[in-house]
Amino acid sequence: MTKKVELTLACGDYEIVRALREGQVKPDGIELTILTEMDSTTRHWRFLRNGEFDVAEVSLSSYVTARGRDLPFNAIPVFLHRRFRHGFIFVNSKSGIREPKDLIGRRVGVKNYLVTATLWLRGILESEYGVPHQSIEWFAELDEDVDFTPPEGLKLTRLPDEKSVETMLLDGEIDALLHPDLIDAIVEKDPRVGRLFPDYKQDEVAYYKRTGIFPIMHVMGIRPEIVERYPWVPINLFQAFNEAKRLAMQRMENPRVVPLAWYREAWEEQLDILGDDPWAYGLGERNRHNLETVVGYAHQQGLIDRVIPLEELFLDVGQGRKRGEKYRV
Repeated sequence: MTKKVELTLACGDYEIVRALREGQVKPDGIELTILTEMDSTTRHWRFLRNGEFDVAEVSLSSYVTARGRDLPFNAIPVFLHRRFRHGFIFVNSKSGIREPKDLIGRRVGVKNYLVTATLWLRGILESEYGVPHQSIEWFAELDEDVDFTPPEGLKLTRLPDEKSVETMLLDGEIDALLHPDLIDAIVEKDPRVGRLFPDYKQDEVAYYKRTGIFPIMHVMGIRPEIVERYPWVPINLFQAFNEAKRLAMQRMENPRVVPLAWYREAWEEQLDILGDDPWAYGLGERNRHNLETVVGYAHQQGLIDRVIPLEELFLDVGQGRKRGEKYRV
């Protein structure tokens, strides 16, 4: 039997990687040990700080920041996680914040400053709503995935370990919170907290129609020594991720696999609004615009000192699906 290259892959437990995880798709010449039990924060830290995995789903903003500091990482254009973000700005109900410009001069919490979700939100607030990121006093709960020196003019405080930005929001110690996930207060319908954009879905749809951007959150990082030793590995991994996604989308056509009463209607609504394959990998036109926008935000906000071309950020892996190929619905 021909010996395969053994690699560790750390990623989220997504439907679009299910075929890889279960072995239905096997990247040519590669034997994967797939780790899916870590939360995102832990996975990003362990890859970027400790280099514990050969390949890992990693924060886009932290990866860009690392590359801006010439740290030894590569990535392939596989984007397992995307999410619209208007629904993740939370405000204290007594803060008097009713519209984005009310954030100017306020105390705003973040999980950590480099989180991709908050990079997108700061960029969107500044470019779409006229809220300069330097007009806000920021409070971060966690250390960054990558060493980061705040640029001149940025008001950023690292909180003591015992402090939680979610608790601070409830208690009125901060006025608002930009968070990558739903916070407990929203899930539990705590009246002390609300959303800046109550009709966030409509705002997100309008944002997409205006910009064509479905924000990319994570990229697929790979250790450069793997690429140097096996230059064919990035291409074969990219092809395997594409095939796993194709099979997932094919399976998800069937409304019986999801316990939601109006799942099929939601599937068709996504197709109508976002078009064919909004989860596409590669550096096609839509993804280039998406990535160039967020890299521009990273430069604007002082995470990197130059706008890094996408050809420097991503390895050349060729094309994904064949041109014109569509997912049937």
